[in-house]
Amino acid sequence: MLGEIIRTIYKVAIYIRLSKEDADKGFDESESITNQKILLLEYVKKLGPNYNLVDVYIDPGYTGTNFNRPDFKRMINDINLGKVNMVVTKDLSRLGRDYIETGEYIEKWFPENNVRYVSVTDGIDTFSENNGNNDIAPFKSILNDMYSKDLSKKIRTALHTMQSQGKWVGGKTPLGYAKDPNDKNKLVICEEEAKIVRKIFDMAYLGKTVGAIKNYLNDNNIPTAHQIRYNEFTYWSNKAIKRIITNPVYKGVTVQNKRSRISYKNRKLRPNPEEQWYVVENTHEPIVQASKFDAIQKMQIAQNYTRLDKKNYFLLDGLMVCYECKHKIGVKKDRNNWGMICSYYRRFSKLKVCTAHGFNYTKFENTILLYLRNLFKEIDEGKIELNMKNSKSVVDYGVLQDKIKKDIIIINGNIDKMYMDKLENKITESMYDRLYNNLQEDIKQKENEYMELEKMKNDAAGSNDEEIKRLIKEYLSLEKPTPELMKLLINRIEVHQNKEIDIYFNFRKLNEVKKNYTLN
Repeated sequence: MLGEIIRTIYKVAIYIRLSKEDADKGFDESESITNQKILLLEYVKKLGPNYNLVDVYIDPGYTGTNFNRPDFKRMINDINLGKVNMVVTKDLSRLGRDYIETGEYIEKWFPENNVRYVSVTDGIDTFSENNGNNDIAPFKSILNDMYSKDLSKKIRTALHTMQSQGKWVGGKTPLGYAKDPNDKNKLVICEEEAKIVRKIFDMAYLGKTVGAIKNYLNDNNIPTAHQIRYNEFTYWSNKAIKRIITNPVYKGVTVQNKRSRISYKNRKLRPNPEEQWYVVENTHEPIVQASKFDAIQKMQIAQNYTRLDKKNYFLLDGLMVCYECKHKIGVKKDRNNWGMICSYYRRFSKLKVCTAHGFNYTKFENTILLYLRNLFKEIDEGKIELNMKNSKSVVDYGVLQDKIKKDIIIINGNIDKMYMDKLENKITESMYDRLYNNLQEDIKQKENEYMELEKMKNDAAGSNDEEIKRLIKEYLSLEKPTPELMKLLINRIEVHQNKEIDIYFNFRKLNEVKKNYTLN
């Protein structure tokens, strides 16, 4: 009918979150999942018939410092599908405590997707133009973020205190141990797993190699930790054996804080320097005698189980992949020749998890190079040459050299300041000498970089048309192929057990060319 007022129908999503930290902190009961739900259901009900509740999205036990939460992601997906156009939370912190990401949603993502956001107790309504509470929403987000940072710091301090006392604060316990049912911060022996650990240490004490121990466990179907705890079938590996025989937890010593999260927002772990570790002795019952553990550490088996640096470097090293199992294919000495072998087969040859793919590497490399040279014959040299002549150098060597000069001036300034600190007894003579030598090394390195740039600048100035042609010809003929060049050209080479080969290039145009053929 003419004159009829068209009203927006809101499809409402209620979002509720209560992190484990909030619950442990002893938040007011009004923050609980139940009370948030009661409050928000009542709020939506009072809005009237134009507000239809679509769903209630709940994330219990999830931090507000990131948005990687299952029900939040489900709500965003429903918004993208057009099922939701209004989001309601109890307060701003329930949406999130990271002020940058929270602001991105409120100020950008929700408006771009025509979504109305309401924070009930904060009085925020993004579709209300004259609402003064909307203006202070960014500041509330910053305060919520600061709260999370402070809370994270307090939790970390509490954990470090417990670690310094030798209390177990880790998640997954080492094989052979479980958490004491009466004290979750103490380890107790799990006899079923401890038998396996003792067997590993007994074999190591007798001088058995890591590989021999691994083969024994796999051959005798000794279950791994994943099999015992999660019923997931996995094989024993050299790395797992090494981790056990070098872990002092098995002689009753707790070592913690070897790694920590980058920040309260970034959950990735990074290693800590050894001086930050917490090492406490006699914290729990040992599975292995300390004398036996220490003796094993002095043996070759524990000290030097690391791969030696390669004495031979191969053109296609790192590019070859087994088509059947998707693991890397390596190169090894096969009598007087170099042969190829699937790394997964090599590690678990007795278990027949894959086949050897034991082809002649030299023949394989020659086949790949011949294919590439034939492929490059189809490339227009003239176009490449013209492109190189018309292009300007993207490197301003003068700017780079000026930066090095400034760096050297700064370093010399630091040396002068350190000298004054030494005269004023702010630093010791030995500390000054150590720092002085380090900074002199930095200056020497900077000077070498400066000379290298000078050489590169002169070389660039001397380039001519003949040099450009020579470089193009050398490149397309692959007269001097290098591993670096191969990695620029090729993403991976998949090798089938029937000798078929698939080459995947890093350039789309090359991938359009036939890339599948058979090794003769």
